[in-house]
Amino acid sequence: MSTPAGMESETELVARAVRELATRTRFPVAFGGLIEQGVVSVTSIVGNRTHSLDGLRVRPERGLGGRAMMELRPRMTSDYGSSQQITHDYDVFVLGEGLRTLLALPIVVSGRPRGVLYAGAWEEAPVGGVTTAPAMQVAQSVADELRIRDEVARRLRSASPAQDAVAPQQLEELRESFAELRSIAASVEDAELRARIAQVESRLVTLAGETVSPATGPVPTVHLSRRETDVLACAALGATNAEIAGQLGLREGTVKAYLGTAMSKLDASTRHSAVAKARRSGLLP
Repeated sequence: MSTPAGMESETELVARAVRELATRTRFPVAFGGLIEQGVVSVTSIVGNRTHSLDGLRVRPERGLGGRAMMELRPRMTSDYGSSQQITHDYDVFVLGEGLRTLLALPIVVSGRPRGVLYAGAWEEAPVGGVTTAPAMQVAQSVADELRIRDEVARRLRSASPAQDAVAPQQLEELRESFAELRSIAASVEDAELRARIAQVESRLVTLAGETVSPATGPVPTVHLSRRETDVLACAALGATNAEIAGQLGLREGTVKAYLGTAMSKLDASTRHSAVAKARRSGLLP
């Protein structure tokens, strides 16, 4: 999958998650990768003492990671070498590094395994909720971002790069994608993940701006808050205040207030005029 300019690659995404996993848990070793052609290729390793984990490729159903991917839930063993609950296809890698405790966290996107993250220790280490909760949050963060990327890629696939302009239907797809991303971001508590979603949103606005003729005359500089942009993006698709409230988890009166302040900033007397001015200002696709 191609990566838009300015966005980290999937390999970089995994590398960052592996570093975060090591930071947020008690485990000294962390590694992981995504599924490619039916096999997880471990692309990032931190904290290792040897090179034994290099080249590790994990198939679903095999080993601890394979079991985690098939069951779509974390799996852990505190004595990897003697565990009878897993196959031992990858002993040369795991035991070669001397790992005894191993936690495998599947990266699950839309009900399907997309990869696996591991956290390990060279000695037997008790693993409880204090450790597994942040580890699962890291895996979920990767899954959330992959889901967003999948959705954006799906909606953009129909647009031909050879065309000078995107058809109205495709432009509407871009606008729906933007509104959906705003709704997703509204439910995400992780500030760093919201910032990465914002990068994708910016790309959508840029793509939309490249497909329509620029407005004539000067456009005033306007700054909308995150929530004002959220409600205006939904209003741009024709949603009522009640529908916007349901999508963003807000009170209907709150939605009305945000629309009012957005209209005031844009010097617009109606929501439709506000949407038009926001698009000319490059605030909405």
